[in-house]
Amino acid sequence: MLGDAQRRPVPQRGGAHVGLRYAVGYLAVIWAVFFINTVFFAGQLNAFGIRPRDTAGLIGIVCAPFLHGGVDHIVSNSIPGAIFCFLVAATSRRTWWEVSLIVMLVSGIGTWCFGGVGTIHVGASGMIYGWLAYLVVRGFFNRSFRQILLGVVLGLFYSSLVWGVLPLSEGVSWQAHLFGAVGGVLAGLTITSDDPVRREYTYQP
Repeated sequence: MLGDAQRRPVPQRGGAHVGLRYAVGYLAVIWAVFFINTVFFAGQLNAFGIRPRDTAGLIGIVCAPFLHGGVDHIVSNSIPGAIFCFLVAATSRRTWWEVSLIVMLVSGIGTWCFGGVGTIHVGASGMIYGWLAYLVVRGFFNRSFRQILLGVVLGLFYSSLVWGVLPLSEGVSWQAHLFGAVGGVLAGLTITSDDPVRREYTYQP
């Protein structure tokens, strides 16, 4: 005879409070860097962006997402970046770090390899494309209806961003967008910290 079912404890994952803190942190960091760069360095810190095929420009893989070329640039990256940052971090802190690291590396290395020689690439848009791509595809890899539904809604609402991965506008780093999206898909395919928590039971005789 089977006794009462005992549900295994579920590890703490994330939640809206975690997502909110990360979203606010994202905005605070990029705007603080922009203020310091503009007021104290007259924009000269943008030299630390990604400079394709220049070994000195490899530091931009880490620095570029925090740098922006002007007010319009940072404003355009603020709201969507905060939204996607919130949604990824709400899954769990570990998920946010894993996804962000993969996206940063893939977007940065791809831009360094395929960007135009003599150009400097700055901005958080590579991260934004990566976060969005991850949110769109992760449900299919995790076989989660809720994640698939969220991905479909985001994909439809932000469908216009797909044009950003094509070389259509001069002065826009489509390479960062394209490889950021590739990084997001890769993150959705490889990480496991975003797997939905499923109820598991053990039975005592």
